[in-house]
Amino acid sequence: MKGNDKTSSRSKNNQAVLKKKLMPYAYLAPTIILMVVLLIVPIVMVIQYSFYDNVIINKNPVFVGLENFKKILSDSTFYVAVKNTLFFVAVSVIAHLIIGMFFAMLLNTRYLGDKTKGIFRVIYALPWMFTASVIAILWKMMLNPNGVINYLLQYVQLTGESIEWLGSRQFALLAVTFINIWSGYPFYMISILAGLQGISTDLYEASALDGANSIQTFFRITIPQLSPILISLIMLDFVWTIQQFALIWMTTGGGPINATEMVSTYIYKQGFSKYQYSMASASAVILLIVCTIIAIFYVRHQKARE
Repeated sequence: MKGNDKTSSRSKNNQAVLKKKLMPYAYLAPTIILMVVLLIVPIVMVIQYSFYDNVIINKNPVFVGLENFKKILSDSTFYVAVKNTLFFVAVSVIAHLIIGMFFAMLLNTRYLGDKTKGIFRVIYALPWMFTASVIAILWKMMLNPNGVINYLLQYVQLTGESIEWLGSRQFALLAVTFINIWSGYPFYMISILAGLQGISTDLYEASALDGANSIQTFFRITIPQLSPILISLIMLDFVWTIQQFALIWMTTGGGPINATEMVSTYIYKQGFSKYQYSMASASAVILLIVCTIIAIFYVRHQKARE
């Protein structure tokens, strides 16, 4: 009887230990299932579609290997989209960094009172609180030939006639890039401001005793202390900006005449305007590879930082 009691006791203990080990996975199961259904499965399907022709429309698609990728890489419109995307991303990221750093330093200065800083923080952070649709509608109205921007430019006599900011091949790309910069810099500002407030004042006091001026202090103390945050911000912003779709689509739709065509709008048009789902999948896979490379660098940087 004692042996049976010991066996049953061990069995209960083993079950309790197993239950304790499996409990965290039970809590994570709903999230894991959602990620698999909404993330992993669609990615696998898109990669699969990129190697077939006439997918979705044709019940029996033909395997064509890398043929879709060859067509994409030989399409002149795709190269226009890549060039526009590189300009859009590079200018946006650099401007976000500079403007975000400037406003963060301004809000961190001791020359402004707490109430003044609070008011400016709300004002500067407003663009980040709007959705893409609100931003697109707002700036389309302001950049309209009869909008407030043209009115102000004509009022101060910087131009003699109304400018088609979003309808001109000369200005459309610059206009949507400016809108993206305006809507995205608060993320940098808030993150950098948090980093600035975490830098010890002892470092600045020691540099002042050593006779360092403000420029030397900025490049030898502020920037090195903020470098982990800045690198993370740049990598995240690159991935977010390269995938920007809503803002472009609701302001210019990639026009006029491909002047603001981005990789994201190119993929959308291939899939939902031309119904070339295989070509759209191949383009999406190329974009996925680029974003994955950046994500790998980001993860490695985070591990090195830890």
